[in-house]
Amino acid sequence: MPTVLLTGASGFIAGWILRYLLDREYTVIATVRSNEKGEYLKALYPGVSKLSYSVVPDIGAPDAFKDAVVGVDYIIHSASPFRLNISNPVTELLEPAINGTTGILYAAKLYAPQVKKIIITSSFAAIQHVSKRDYPGHVYDETQWNPCTWEEALACNAHDAYCASKEFAEKAAWDFLAKEKPNFTITAINPPIVLGPMLHEVNAATINTSCSVIWRLMNGSQKIVPVTPVHLWVDVRNVAMAHILALENPAADNQRYLVSAGSWGLEDVCQYLLKSFPELKGKVPTAKNELEATEYYSGDNTKSIKDLGIEYISLEQTVYDLAKQLISWV
Repeated sequence: MPTVLLTGASGFIAGWILRYLLDREYTVIATVRSNEKGEYLKALYPGVSKLSYSVVPDIGAPDAFKDAVVGVDYIIHSASPFRLNISNPVTELLEPAINGTTGILYAAKLYAPQVKKIIITSSFAAIQHVSKRDYPGHVYDETQWNPCTWEEALACNAHDAYCASKEFAEKAAWDFLAKEKPNFTITAINPPIVLGPMLHEVNAATINTSCSVIWRLMNGSQKIVPVTPVHLWVDVRNVAMAHILALENPAADNQRYLVSAGSWGLEDVCQYLLKSFPELKGKVPTAKNELEATEYYSGDNTKSIKDLGIEYISLEQTVYDLAKQLISWV
């Protein structure tokens, strides 16, 4: 089987991508920020000879991926900065996201002419008109872009600046494709909020941002149902498999995909939690938040189903699988 370079391999989504690649017997080189993280990954798959790692401390540094790309056939670029506690959006979000994406594209062109395809983990944030917020009645699809400008991003709050970083990074990839005309194709995977079970060892302090939304509904810290943060969602296993299917399917070459299971609401999540875990009664909030919108945008996932053949996991199943993992923390 071919060799795949997977960047950011210790991340939530990338952890599942790694599992699926190894299940399909790809040889995988995983990029990590330290030897410690690399050895941790290898310990998750003891005896698996097809997994190795390359240390890339800073994905935005010049020639960060120069050595990592040598000899690989495909690249899945999942590494991207995500933090909401920032003081400088340019140096902490915008530039690292853009430079990390363009850096691996240039590395592939200059040092790995054998690379056939690069799959990029983008985001619904690169599609969504963030300033419209709930945007009642609007239907998003892959043809649309977050219209935030650089100047607007500098004045944004941290969340909106992160959304802009995903927009700018993905646009930089498509600009690279048009101008540089490399030997490889590009595919972008654009998920909204990603939920589901975690493969890496975590605790209540280190749980990823999206899954912590569910954890807070379970631990009694929420007294009323919070406002749903993003009105589209998807299971992490669907997102991970979308990367593999895009890698294997020529129909995905030079395409972008809104990978979404549909609309959701935290009231639904609370009902599913109480249905499956009655012991959480008294902790899971039941009072409705009057600020929750009654109508909001939706997403068209037709293209992802048609081209990639994704069968989306239900919200109830996703909530159950994640909550089952977290229930011992309560």
